[in-house]
Amino acid sequence: MLELRGLTVRHGSVPALDRVGVTLEGGRITCVLGENGSGKSTLVSVLSGLRRHDEGELLLDGVPVRFPSPRAARAAGIATVWQDLAVAPLLSVWRNLCLGAEPTRGAWPLRRLDVDAARETTVRALERIGVTGVDPDQPVNSLRPGLRQSLAIARAVHYGARALVLDEPTEPMTIAQHTLVGQAVLGARAQGLAVVLVTHNPRYAHLVGDRFLLLARGQVAGDLTRADVDSDDLTRLMAGGEELTALTTRLQELHPELGDR
Repeated sequence: MLELRGLTVRHGSVPALDRVGVTLEGGRITCVLGENGSGKSTLVSVLSGLRRHDEGELLLDGVPVRFPSPRAARAAGIATVWQDLAVAPLLSVWRNLCLGAEPTRGAWPLRRLDVDAARETTVRALERIGVTGVDPDQPVNSLRPGLRQSLAIARAVHYGARALVLDEPTEPMTIAQHTLVGQAVLGARAQGLAVVLVTHNPRYAHLVGDRFLLLARGQVAGDLTRADVDSDDLTRLMAGGEELTALTTRLQELHPELGDR
C-alpha cells in the first residue's frame, strides 16, 4: 500500500533520514526500531503529513504523493496514533470515537444527536479490534492507558484508515497495558491495515510484528522478518555495531535484492 524509495529528509545539512527504502503492506505489522536520533520520529512525521521529504519518493498505491498536511494524510487513509494521543480526556468514550461525525436522527430543524446509535457504534468499533467490556459512557480519563490507545486505534479503523502509524504507543506501560495495545494492533492487522509500530522494545516488537525495520543515524541498518531473527537476536541488534553489520551483509549475500534498498 505504501512504499518509500530512497526517501531523504534533511534538517539543514544534516540528514534525519538518508535514502530510506521500505514497502508497507496491508495486513502486516512493520515494527520500526532504533535508538534516539535514529530517524524514527522523522519517519512518522513524513507518513503523517507533518513533514515533507526532500528527496526520493513516497508512493501510495504506486503513485508518488507529498502530503501537505496531516489532514491530507488522513484523507488518504493514513491514521497516526501519537504518544500523547488525540483524545479528549473529559469526554465520554462514545463522544471521543464519534467526535466530528456524530450520528443524528430526525429532519432539520428538529434534527438531534442519536446517543443510542453513537453508543452502539462505539461498542462495535471496539469489538472489531478485540476490545470488549468498555462502558461507552465513562470518561476517557478513567480508562487505563492501554485502553486509551485501543480507543484511538478503534477510531482509526472505524473511519476507514488503510494504514495505521503508532508512535511509541506502549511507553511507559505495565505488562497488562502492553497486552491491551497488542490486542488492538493485531485487531487492526486482521482488518487488513498496514500497521507501522514505532517502539524501543525489541521483545514486544518481535511478539506482535511481522517485519522489523532497524534505523541507525537515519539509514536502514536492517530489514528483517520473523524468520530472520528471534527476540534475543533483535535485542542484541538494537545495540547496532558489528553484529548488525555482519547480519546485514550475510542477508544481502543470501538475498541480493536487499542490496538495492
